[in-house]
Amino acid sequence: MKGRPTDDPKNLNTRIRLSDKDTEKLEYCCKITGKKKSEIIREGIDKVYTELKK
Repeated sequence: MKGRPTDDPKNLNTRIRLSDKDTEKLEYCCKITGKKKSEIIREGIDKVYTELKK
């Protein structure tokens, strides 16, 4: 196992295609928050999931 021990391992990879505009938005979010792209994407998934489960 590589990296730090975790209770929530990230073993799966998903590849997505983004437009230039979407890429700019993602990079802006990373720059402002200091978070990684994967963190921003996970937060987006959680936000949509929470809305759908209401």
